[in-house]
Amino acid sequence: MIKDSEKFQQGFDNRKAVLGAAHVERSWAAADAFNKPVQRMVTEYCWGEVWGDESLSFKTRSMINIAMLTAMNQHHELAVHVKGALTNGVSREEIQGVLLQTLVYCGAPAALAAFRTASKAISEWEAAQAET
Repeated sequence: MIKDSEKFQQGFDNRKAVLGAAHVERSWAAADAFNKPVQRMVTEYCWGEVWGDESLSFKTRSMINIAMLTAMNQHHELAVHVKGALTNGVSREEIQGVLLQTLVYCGAPAALAAFRTASKAISEWEAAQAET
């Protein structure tokens, strides 16, 4: 077993703060011998190194991710990051603004798909908040 680095722990904590502890714990627990290395790298480098850099707020990073994931048509990850954006204080109106911007720069099909994904993610996030 590889000892967790400080950046890994920071990444694990950042990941849980943005995406929710339950989601992160499920992802980590579901990782097997084949995909555990990629989960470790994402946690350490993406969430520890990059999200751990304080030059941008989590809110700003969330808005950037929404735009990039829309541009790449990565709807599963977009849904996860829309929920994370709401947790980070991004408003529904700001998410809408980001997605309208993607309509111009990424094209209507990508933006329309992102709006559908975001609408569902927002509803799920709000329902989960109402339960707590």
